[in-house]
Amino acid sequence: MMLLLLIAQTIAPITPSPPSAGTQPVDSIEARYERCVDLATGNPPEGVIEGTGWRANGGGFYARQCLGIAYANQAKWVPAAQEFEAAAQEAEVARSTRAAQFWAQAGNARLAAGDTAKARAALDAALAAGTLVGLQRGEALFDRARTMVVAGDLESARIDIDQALTLAEDDPLIWLASAALARRMDDLPRARKDIAEAFRRSSDDPSVYLEIGNIAAFAGDADGAKSAWNDAIRVAPSSEAAASARDALKQFSDAPPQP
Repeated sequence: MMLLLLIAQTIAPITPSPPSAGTQPVDSIEARYERCVDLATGNPPEGVIEGTGWRANGGGFYARQCLGIAYANQAKWVPAAQEFEAAAQEAEVARSTRAAQFWAQAGNARLAAGDTAKARAALDAALAAGTLVGLQRGEALFDRARTMVVAGDLESARIDIDQALTLAEDDPLIWLASAALARRMDDLPRARKDIAEAFRRSSDDPSVYLEIGNIAAFAGDADGAKSAWNDAIRVAPSSEAAASARDALKQFSDAPPQP
């Protein structure tokens, strides 16, 4: 029997970067920034109001980043990306090293919006700056790898994901993506190894169970695939991963469990 293979998509979170000294007193910038980001995360519509007002009164790229966070937390990905891009451009003019962080956030938002071409351009700019290090660089490499997968450039995606794993090895989403990529590249041992790492870090994620089922299906293990897809439904019945698992289980005569 040909088994159905389904791939889970993941979106990395948008995170703020704290301000540094500029033309305003540091305390003033930090206090305004913290207030704006608190609203952007806790009450996003109010965050938009706060960020818009601050931007109009000289808030510069920090106000734009705050606006981007507020829009992202409402899943308004296009305006979020536009604000992050504007923040990056203003930061470049100001010769601020924060520009790379803003480009990375823009790329993440463009990915969430489904615009992989603009996401790739933003992430290329973020990584080319050379100022992203550690976890931030790892997450940007991961996002760029996702744009490469969409473009069908799996070899380049593998290079970026392998680098991302060395910098952000505690992120289960990168291990999950690495496992799915290995499966697509017909590397079953690597797929099994990496999904085990994802499971070790996030055993309650339905997307991990979904991919365990995909890998089992790829290996021709129908019972293993059914078991894992049923687990995805059990763990989070209302999730997108559970919906994908239900679709995969339709190829079998036995119905999936009801939530």
